Amino acid sequence: MADLNALQNWFGEFQPGQLPAAGLQLTPVTGDAGFRSYYRSNTQPPFIAALAPPEHENNPAFVNIAIAMARGGVHVPKIIAVDYEQGFLLQEDLGETLYLDVLNNESQSPLYDSAEATLLQIQKLPADSALFPAYDAALLSRELELFPEWFVTGLLDVKLDAQARNLLDDLFTVLLDSAGEQPQVVVHRDFHSRNLMVLDDGGVGVIDFQDAVFGPLSYDLVSLLRDCYIRWPQALVEQRVEGFRRKLLAQAEAQGQAQALPDSATFLRWFDLMGLQRHLKVLGIFARLSLRDGKTRYLDDLPLVLRYVLEVAQKHPETAGFYHWFIEYLEPKIIGQDWYRPWQSAGEPT
Repeated sequence: MADLNALQNWFGEFQPGQLPAAGLQLTPVTGDAGFRSYYRSNTQPPFIAALAPPEHENNPAFVNIAIAMARGGVHVPKIIAVDYEQGFLLQEDLGETLYLDVLNNESQSPLYDSAEATLLQIQKLPADSALFPAYDAALLSRELELFPEWFVTGLLDVKLDAQARNLLDDLFTVLLDSAGEQPQVVVHRDFHSRNLMVLDDGGVGVIDFQDAVFGPLSYDLVSLLRDCYIRWPQALVEQRVEGFRRKLLAQAEAQGQAQALPDSATFLRWFDLMGLQRHLKVLGIFARLSLRDGKTRYLDDLPLVLRYVLEVAQKHPETAGFYHWFIEYLEPKIIGQDWYRPWQSAGEPT
């Protein structure tokens, strides 16, 4: 509570809103998977205070990326004040309406149109290596290793023999090669329905951007359309993937530039394999959040992520061997887990 009391005292000094007669109060807001915690003020207008321990969070990067995105036309929370030493931030309140709260069959088309327009803005940001580290093969590989370490060995207690390790190495090579073929752009890295907000003016608010990097073109599109928290029919996803490819082509043509984009089938393959990389990583991250950090609620989201992994793995010849190994060696261990739901139906509307 000492940090929270200090945050409240600091907030009171810097916030520009009107204090209520009863005095300042900060109410907890659901945070992200990191070490940050967020609080909404009872001022008029309300603001968000963030407690971001500097030993765990790169607050200068958060602020600098927020400034860069705002300059690029992306509506991120405006930073009003910051204390780097204590890890305190005072920022604009974008409201309480997450994309996930309002997405349905009727709303998905205009909401995703707006989100894709925002994504195009993010992808046009300058490639400043001081702000956006390279999302290169080394970093992608480290992320992939979260799958065997935390999901396979940690959560399922399955030991990998040499044959399984070789199979994973071959799969990872396929995924890294596909990522390396793609044009490189600024990548939000968690561009999904819990990090996109519907603003009062109908615009799109973007949060949780502090891990942005410079990497494969299709990464954020996968995060958006194969969202770990809501699933859409495959036909709809593929339709939107092709629509986004056409938007990229039209944008390049309007700017008089040559866009190095492949045909529809190759672009969809990029999207699929990028998604497989992302979702294998997410299996490891969600397992780690539960085992290391005690955030067991993330286990409830594993069945949908597994569905994405297995649907893509059985679709492509170069990943089919991984699919069969997974079904033979991992699925029997998964079925016994408390969080298990049949992956074939995970994420279907109830």
